[in-house]
Amino acid sequence: MKYLRLLTVTCLLQFTSPCIAADPEGFSETRRPLNQVVAIVNDGIIVSSELGAAIVEIEKQLQAKNTQIPSRDVLAKQVLERLVVEKLQLQIAERSGTSVDDSTLNEEIRTLAQENGMTLADFRAVLERDGYDYSAFREDLRKQLLIQQTRRQMVGSRIKVTEQEVDNLLASLNASGKGDVEYHLAHILVSIPEAASPEQIANAENRANKLLTRLKGGADFTSTAIAESDGQTALEGGDIGWRSIGQMPSLFVEPVKLMQAGEVSGLIRNSGGFHIIKLLEKRGDERHIMRQTLARHILLKPDVLNTDEENLARIQQLEIRLRSGEDFATLARSNSQDTVSAARGGDLGWLSPGDTVPDFEAAMKALAPGEISAPVKTQFGWHLIQVQEHREHDSTEEFERNKARNLIRSRKYDEELLLWLRRLRDEAYVEYRLGDA
Repeated sequence: MKYLRLLTVTCLLQFTSPCIAADPEGFSETRRPLNQVVAIVNDGIIVSSELGAAIVEIEKQLQAKNTQIPSRDVLAKQVLERLVVEKLQLQIAERSGTSVDDSTLNEEIRTLAQENGMTLADFRAVLERDGYDYSAFREDLRKQLLIQQTRRQMVGSRIKVTEQEVDNLLASLNASGKGDVEYHLAHILVSIPEAASPEQIANAENRANKLLTRLKGGADFTSTAIAESDGQTALEGGDIGWRSIGQMPSLFVEPVKLMQAGEVSGLIRNSGGFHIIKLLEKRGDERHIMRQTLARHILLKPDVLNTDEENLARIQQLEIRLRSGEDFATLARSNSQDTVSAARGGDLGWLSPGDTVPDFEAAMKALAPGEISAPVKTQFGWHLIQVQEHREHDSTEEFERNKARNLIRSRKYDEELLLWLRRLRDEAYVEYRLGDA
């Protein structure tokens, strides 16, 4: 189900809290009291029941993927670090006054229900049938949305992409012949702190080399990442998904272009630490052809002088005149309240899917060339639509520019997010009490 996929992605990638009220008794095997403090994070705490629930949920997800689960102690450290980073982001949200009101939360849940083809009541019933506490689900989703908003404010709002950057990326991709190729990557990070000492760097490099030796010797990359990686996707086995050359961190580009599927890289060093990547799969894209429509319309908008009912009567009279043979462009110029298109006889130009609101697009798609619609109601008012022509348009160039723009933004966002999270973590007061619990 889609809601399960959303929970998995947001729990594991967004540093959110456990998404179900999992029974923490599985964590009792380590004999930790239910609500003993396991970490102090600035002025907040994480208790063993939170950690236990998160561990149980992660173990279920790893079992579902048939992934080897590391020891409880190793898993506890990885999960606790994730909860710490989550707590820090929620503290930023609280200090900045960021909030998610019930209306926004309800709309998000309603969207999830619709994506699964359910009513809200059915969605809730399925959640509860599958063992999810609905109130806990709502609050976990609220946390996810809070973290997303905080990241947009702290990181996303600073990301800018220029047309020159888009041009440069496209030129680079075309020159390398890699523009249509995407790579499925997994990643292990052995991190070093900012302003690390030579000893810290040497220790990290030694640890990274030992991991690389194990991987080259046949150790499972997924299990190694879960147990050892300091990266954000450690608990996903290091899987960072599909990336094009333009989307992946720049330090990965040259190694990846030379790798074959299944191959593990050597050590890759930057200021954040030592990276090891594995190329899982590689794929190419095809050209993008879309159906476009050349259309024109007449619009009557409700205002203080004309009610919606009066506009419907007027548009129906215009429909009669058009079907009697009067010229569409002439009537549009003298009657349409879309002033921009009215000056062109109602001409909207070539329209691609998604350019207009859904009700308008649905009515337009049903028309043959030369055909005039019945009155169509949208949020803007009443329309009469005439389709003049359809065509199959090769939108590859526009698609590639938009894709390049999104890839640059995504790459910048990933790099800035990693830097922001590292600084947030380095500057925080964090005291672990896991060994004492």
